[in-house]
Parts: sequence; C-alpha cells; structure tokens
Amino acid sequence: MQQRPLGRSGLVVSRLALGTMSWGLDTDPDDAGAQLKAYVDAGGTLIDTADVYADGEAEALLGTLLDAMVSRDDVLLVAKAGLRARAGRRHDGSRGHLLRTLDNTLRRLGVTYVDLWQVHGHDPDTPWEETLSALDFAVSSGRARYAGVSNFSGWQTARAATWQQAWPGRAPITATQVEYSLLQRGIEREVLPACEVMGIGVLPWSPLGRGVLTGKYRHGRPADSRGASPHFERFVLPYLQPRCSAIVEAVATAADGLGVSPAEVALAWVRDRPGVTAPILGARNVGQLIAALQVEEIELPPEISRALDDVSDIPLGYPELD
Repeated sequence: MQQRPLGRSGLVVSRLALGTMSWGLDTDPDDAGAQLKAYVDAGGTLIDTADVYADGEAEALLGTLLDAMVSRDDVLLVAKAGLRARAGRRHDGSRGHLLRTLDNTLRRLGVTYVDLWQVHGHDPDTPWEETLSALDFAVSSGRARYAGVSNFSGWQTARAATWQQAWPGRAPITATQVEYSLLQRGIEREVLPACEVMGIGVLPWSPLGRGVLTGKYRHGRPADSRGASPHFERFVLPYLQPRCSAIVEAVATAADGLGVSPAEVALAWVRDRPGVTAPILGARNVGQLIAALQVEEIELPPEISRALDDVSDIPLGYPELD
C-alpha cells in the first residue's frame, strides 16, 4: 500500500486507514481479527478507534488483537476523546475528561501511547485554551505522539491550529478527521482550504457515504446491512434520499464502465482528492474490507473524476468564491 505524509508532519501513514466503529457491536472478535490481519497484510498501518465506539469495547477488542496478532511497532494507532455517549452533554472538551479518557484508552488498548490523539468534537462550553492544553500535555507526557481534531468546522480548525502555532512548545494540529464522500462534500467550503493553509492532514470518515455508495441500497434495504441495524439505522437514513440516489447511480455507471465495484470508484475519488491523507475504511466484515482494499490497484481516469465532481457538486458562493 502506498504511504503518505500526514499533513506537514514527519509521520508517514498508509493511504487507507482501518476503522473500528462497529467492532464490539456488529463485528465480532473473530471477524475483527480477520479484518486486522487482512489490513496489515495489505500494507496498511493506520488504525482508528475512539472511546465511545461500543462504549469502549472497540478499544478493548483492538487491544486484545494487537497483543495477539500484530506488533505494536507495525501499526499507528489513532484515538479520540471528547464525546459522551449517554450523558446529556454531548461534547466534553474539559481537560479532566479528555485526559481521564486518554488514560482509559491506553489501558484498554494495552499500550503506553497512541500515535495520534484527536479531540472528537468542539465543546462550546469549555475554553479553547483548556481543551488544547490537554493535547499539549498528552504529547509532552508521552501519551500521544501527535495531536489533532475531529468534526471541527473550518473556523474552529483554523483557530485551533493558529493557537497551537502561536507559542513554541505547543503540540501542533497535525490532522483532522471529518466526514467526506461523494454524498457529503461540505468540508470543501471551509475545512479543506483551512487544512491546506495550516498544513493539516485530512482523514475522511465514511468515505463510502455510510455504506450507501456501495450500491447495496439501490433496490431496498438489505437485512444484513447497517441501514437495517438497530445500532446504525439512523446513521444511514440521511443518505437514502433522491439526490443521493442520483449520485449512487452515477457511481454505479462509472463502475460498470471501468469493470470495478462502485465502492472502488467512490473510494478512489475521495482518496485522491487534494488534501486527503487516508480515508478510513469502516467495514462491517472482512469480506467488505478485502473488497474495499482492492481500490489500491485503481486510479480513476480524469474524465470519470470530473463527471463525478459534476454530479455531486455542492453550491459555493459568497464568501467562498467572492
């Protein structure tokens, strides 16, 4: 698998990442282990998790598999903190919560550090300097090698990065993890331009439009799909709309013409977008992951990319294009 630098940092990662959101829920330990082996065997290095995935079970499962199946030195671990799964307060960027969460994450993973630690969302009720000081402490104490953010808007991303750059010794914002696919191109308005200016690597989550771009929902909702899962039904529903269906059909047409799967077309498109470092593959089972990994063998012809750009285009205007 090809490797890419993460933003302007010295960290080099595989250009496809492995996600673990369904581990411990719809993905059992045996299948999770098969996914990890298939991914590492394909040359993948970047593994993403979070404390809220299956209420910590995803991290615990990953920790068990790391110990049994791969060397810690062969993978790069991405963890996130700052969401509360059940509390009324959705975002918690307080220093106490973030650092307590990080310590619990390290314990569940069975490691002494993570390679990239990200604030999982902006908390409007906590001062910026308090949230970002937790990133500084995590890096300076050796608990994390690099720091980042996730699901921040453009101005939030730029403010965090500028604050960290303003004083020597602060941990720079190296990466941001945001949703990006042919069905969700909102980050092109402000987030991607901010990342380009600030030297921040982009890790797209749900690059397959929450699974919809695979084409599996073209004629209904399969019983074994996330769209029919009690855990993820609401996650998929926003993309089962007429506008999204038109984009899915365009992807399917391109896939037929190229002799590949719709998933490969959709993944190749987002993988090769300017500023993107590594889309995160959130497969439910090992078969889906192996199929998605085949994208490493293809490059989209420019005319196909332009056609997909056109059919999925989002409106831009003032002030972006003023």
